[in-house]
Amino acid sequence: MAKANRRREFKDLRKIIARYRVTDGKGFRLKQVSPADTHELDAEDKPQSRELLARGVSMLAELQDKLYAQDRRSLLVVFQAMDAAGKDGTVKHVMSGVNPAGVQVHSFKAPSPEELDHDYLWRCVRALPERGRIGIFNRSYYEEVLIVRVHREILAAQRLPADCVGKDIFKQRMRDIASFEDYLRRNGTRVLKFFLHVSKDEQKKRFLERIEQPEKNWKFAAGDAKERVHWDEYMAADEDAIRATASEENPWYVVPADNKWFTRLVVVGAIVRALEAMNLAYPEIDAIKRKELQEARQMLLGDPAPGASR
Repeated sequence: MAKANRRREFKDLRKIIARYRVTDGKGFRLKQVSPADTHELDAEDKPQSRELLARGVSMLAELQDKLYAQDRRSLLVVFQAMDAAGKDGTVKHVMSGVNPAGVQVHSFKAPSPEELDHDYLWRCVRALPERGRIGIFNRSYYEEVLIVRVHREILAAQRLPADCVGKDIFKQRMRDIASFEDYLRRNGTRVLKFFLHVSKDEQKKRFLERIEQPEKNWKFAAGDAKERVHWDEYMAADEDAIRATASEENPWYVVPADNKWFTRLVVVGAIVRALEAMNLAYPEIDAIKRKELQEARQMLLGDPAPGASR
């Protein structure tokens, strides 16, 4: 009964997350989603939302256990966002109940010399989740059409042949990424993409907190503030990437990120929705395995307790 009630309540969350799901990028614009939006919830709803988040985390743990046991499919969760949008905190809270053995998290920083000697997808392919696992990319191959587009000197460092660096290189890369995600889906890996949409004012507020609170100093780098001058360029690049790669099979969720509690609620709901669509179940055992289990049970029941006389 408790599980049934929990699932009924989660239907309301599905209505909320549908608002931020992008499956056809042709008509999409970032301005359609306000970073401060919380649907019809407000500050007074936060306790209820925390409870719903806890239930979502519990449902996610149950589904992940089945995914791990079934060992046939995998889920790749991609997070893209401006700095201080809350990627790390979202991963921490949403994945708090899962079995660590079934989750793989990768954060992609500046490419190493070895990575620069390969195509830009190479390092991400190496980090893809195994069957039965949830893989989380904290930033991803999308950086190749975002930061590389804003900072062309990064493209020069990739040492590509001149005939591979034309004026349409980023359009070509977005087509390649869309095809790559289709390839993953056809081979059993579902791709779920989140853009945590934080406002420039909220980012400034969080940066100042990182500076003013000693326990958060380690999170701040001077370069973070300098990148703010490129805000409009990043927004244009993010919008183009979402428009070019959103599909019914590989959707984007453009999630308002000015309110962390709401961001986490939408993310957990979307992940649960994706896992439920996989029709996961624990593997069924055959007659031979069932017989082995019964024999083992009888053996254990007939085994004397430690210290008992034989």
